[in-house]
Amino acid sequence: MTTRPPTPSRRTLLRALTALPASALVLGELPGLLGTAEAAAPASGYATRYTIVPFLNSDDGTVNVYQSDDAADFRLLQSSAYTPPSNRIRDASIFKHTNGYYYLTYTTHTWQDVSTTIGFARSADRVNWTFLYDYTVPITGLSRAWAPEWFVDSDGSVNVIVSCSTTDDEWIFTPYVLTATNSALTAWTSPVALSGIGSNHIDTYIVKVGSTYHAFTKNETAKYIEYGTAASLRGPYTISRTGDWAGWGSYREGPSVIQLDNGGWRIFFDGYGDGTYYYSDSYDTFATWSTPTALPTLSGTGRHFTVIKETVSGGTSVTKNATRSFQSVNYTTRYWEEQSALLNLPVVTGSSAAADKQAATFTVVAGLADSNGYSFRDAAGNYLRHYDFRGRFDANDGTTTFAQDATFIARTGTSSGSVRFESYNYPGYYLRHYNYQLRVSLADGTDLFRQDSSFVPVASWA
Repeated sequence: MTTRPPTPSRRTLLRALTALPASALVLGELPGLLGTAEAAAPASGYATRYTIVPFLNSDDGTVNVYQSDDAADFRLLQSSAYTPPSNRIRDASIFKHTNGYYYLTYTTHTWQDVSTTIGFARSADRVNWTFLYDYTVPITGLSRAWAPEWFVDSDGSVNVIVSCSTTDDEWIFTPYVLTATNSALTAWTSPVALSGIGSNHIDTYIVKVGSTYHAFTKNETAKYIEYGTAASLRGPYTISRTGDWAGWGSYREGPSVIQLDNGGWRIFFDGYGDGTYYYSDSYDTFATWSTPTALPTLSGTGRHFTVIKETVSGGTSVTKNATRSFQSVNYTTRYWEEQSALLNLPVVTGSSAAADKQAATFTVVAGLADSNGYSFRDAAGNYLRHYDFRGRFDANDGTTTFAQDATFIARTGTSSGSVRFESYNYPGYYLRHYNYQLRVSLADGTDLFRQDSSFVPVASWA
């Protein structure tokens, strides 16, 4: 029986952490936002890419762009990538349209000010942005229009979900939907309130899985993220989970939900009460969730963002059905070697014994749990898998658990030609050497960890 790594403390660990064709890279077809496509690791020559555009805790006049290949280790792509010509930019939501452009929609004023518009900008490369326009939301007596979120439905319609309050009670928000009436996204239907969610809810984020719409929405009184479902985008929604139902705590806002390569779901949210940005995972379609884990780089820096997922060309790959040895990037005389059924990192040279060379040679095959991933077999036919944190070799017992434990997703390493291997069933855990032992460890976002978990596939020693 596999012993699972314990859930890390959110205060002591700072991170953890659909092969879709290029034609499917619009918001409405991304499984993390609609959930209608089946998740899978990216095929050879392709990579998963997650993009966020947060405003800054220190400055709500501009946004940075970050990207990640594992939905946790976000690295800066461009600082101050977009500064609107006037007003502010908060709560930016991003999606990729069918015309190939990326679009932002965002809150245009600080929280203290009346804010009756939402802003729009466009980019061809996620780095260089062009202001499009500020749109006045046509609601009588509008006081504030906050946190607009893109949602593209399965029929291709482009929508914005926006939280609005009126002058008779400026702090009581209701979610509304606007639907684009042209492909240029310059004209919109009249706003319609999402039925069933009700007033005093903000930051509503919609995910569609099959024919069901799932809403994650902050109760502005209780400060918890609540959950409900509907058969139609406009509702009526039934709110079925309230309070601290998921174990995320209170004073949480800005939920964004995407689907990971292994089919699990990840929610990101702004823990503004303690200055930390968190994520949490679900593997039972939103019924239960893992203990929240803090995101490195972003906690204390980035605020309220949406995550989009794409499959892009240029990913790393390893030749399958071939023997390879694996060289450490930062200890170049050391290689993977099986020793007493455990995976270690000893020195291997041309003068090493034949038995050591054989033990440092592995057959790379298609992942047992996902053929786009990777599994590794020793000369005896046993497979590398994680067990109680350690990398070890065991006979395949044919179970789903074993297949998942023995499958790894290739992520780009720190040097040319190097690869990082992420656990298939524990996203954010990587094969990493520590004291010259190979362990499946939770990444911490540091350069040292990235180097310790990077290996170069080279010609086999045997």
